[in-house]
Amino acid sequence: MRIAPKIELSDADRLELEGWSRSRTLPARQVSRAKILLRAADGAQDLAIAAELGGTRQRCARVRRRYLAAGLDGLRRDAPRTGRPRLHDAQRIVALTTGGPPAQATDWSRTLMAKAAGVSPSTVGRIWSAHGLKPHRVGVFKVSRDPQFAEKLEAIVGLYLAPPERALVLCVDEKSQIQALDRTQPGLPLRQGRSRTLTHDYKRRGTTTLFAALSTLDGKVIGSCQPRHRHQEFLRFLAQIDAETPPELELHLIVDNYATHKHPKVKTWLKRHPRFHLHFTPTSASWLNMVERFFRDLTVRRVRTGVFQSVDALEAAITDYLHQHNLQPKPFIWTATATDILAKVTRAKAVLLKSQH
Repeated sequence: MRIAPKIELSDADRLELEGWSRSRTLPARQVSRAKILLRAADGAQDLAIAAELGGTRQRCARVRRRYLAAGLDGLRRDAPRTGRPRLHDAQRIVALTTGGPPAQATDWSRTLMAKAAGVSPSTVGRIWSAHGLKPHRVGVFKVSRDPQFAEKLEAIVGLYLAPPERALVLCVDEKSQIQALDRTQPGLPLRQGRSRTLTHDYKRRGTTTLFAALSTLDGKVIGSCQPRHRHQEFLRFLAQIDAETPPELELHLIVDNYATHKHPKVKTWLKRHPRFHLHFTPTSASWLNMVERFFRDLTVRRVRTGVFQSVDALEAAITDYLHQHNLQPKPFIWTATATDILAKVTRAKAVLLKSQH
């Protein structure tokens, strides 16, 4: 009887193969090869392995040969197969995709690329997937052109990473024009096998503005809904912050460059309240203000799919969300240093400059 070649695994190879054999994400063929090789290393013959795991003796023998010839690399992917060579050029399709959009559209689709390259749409899809190309997706960005970007960045990140003693850092902003949208017809509730429904059209019942101050210390939010977002409303909100924070603490407020925050009456109020210190984010850098993340959560969890028959109902929902949030607040933790951010912005500017030439 033919005796199969002996398999001896190093500790590292055995550990990796055991991980493959338990994986739920690796290709099924790779998992099967790992199981076959582990049984072979235990001394089992190909015929017994085939009967235990399913498959054929020839396949078990082939897995042995590939491991003996190329190690684990021989099991990670399929070996080149015989037959008619491929008629398409993957690199040409990649070059077409990255070289610019087609003449008749702003983005490549599988159908358009298939016609241009003379292959099937499924072939285009496989090549794009293998090279990590997603022409239908467009990333949004904006590089700040503020001449004082570095100074403002270092000041704000410094407050996040090393807040001053006996002081409270608050991220302050307004979420304006929050619409109270009422649906024209009642939707269907969530059921097993069926999602909740909303009508595509709606009735506008009015708007409100949420003024919010997020504490970087514990994540609590001071909030107030007001009909407008002028300097008068901002002054009322500053007074609310003054009343709801310990009077012995200095207050460092991170705000954007909205004109309301720089109004002469606001400056006069700040002079009468010297414990308030405003720090302005660079232009086009609202992501530096962590309260924006809180606004995102509020929108997704409470506002976006809500049905509100009046502004009062909308404001009641927002007030309830603030109350529930403050019962178990969780601060957003800032980790990026100013040096890392500046390096990333510098690389982005270099790439943009290069793309213009």
